[in-house]
Amino acid sequence: MALTLFDLDNTLLSGDSDHAWMEFLASRGIVDAERFNRMNDQFYAEYLAGELDIHAFLEFQLAPLAAHPRALLDTWHREYLQERVLPMISDHARALIEDHRRQGDTLVIITATNRFVTAPIARELGIAHLLATEAEETASGDFTGRSVGLPCFQAGKVQRLRDWLETQGLDWNQSLGDSSFYSDSYNDLPLLECVTRPVAVDPDPRLRTLAEERGWPILSLRPASAKLAL
Repeated sequence: MALTLFDLDNTLLSGDSDHAWMEFLASRGIVDAERFNRMNDQFYAEYLAGELDIHAFLEFQLAPLAAHPRALLDTWHREYLQERVLPMISDHARALIEDHRRQGDTLVIITATNRFVTAPIARELGIAHLLATEAEETASGDFTGRSVGLPCFQAGKVQRLRDWLETQGLDWNQSLGDSSFYSDSYNDLPLLECVTRPVAVDPDPRLRTLAEERGWPILSLRPASAKLAL
């Protein structure tokens, strides 16, 4: 059975769920719009440049979760999903997922974005397996504002996948022997180099250049196109 891995932001989504969540909070006056938009844009630019300090970003990203009760956060997330996320899911992305599902592949979303933001999105896409950065929770389910475990970012994605396969009773070499990974980001190069079929999806400039040099497929899931450039 083939293993098919998907990055989420700017891959299956035509946008960034993290960035959109913070914009949503700012638009509702839940966080200070000027400060959070400025910092949000700064972190996003650092991510695109491959220079993101993941721990500084997580401190910023998870702070609003600790400031509000879980039930209220869940209510906001449902509104955010409808308003911000669903418009970012193209028919091409859904079709790609369904094509791999019909083939009987094991489907996994593997993302640096935290599980609170991404788990409902994974459910919307019908993908049961999610590897994400974990936000620490109290016994009552509220958030502490801290992350826990290894962030699912850059080389951390490789280790998190290795750990997950072990919990599933699956061998790393055997599982990766028939595997695909779809990603837009040069930050995901460590995992792209592990799979048998790396696919660059609407790639950032550095990943596009590398994909062209190595002959990796380049795919667009944006509404305008879904053609492979081989």
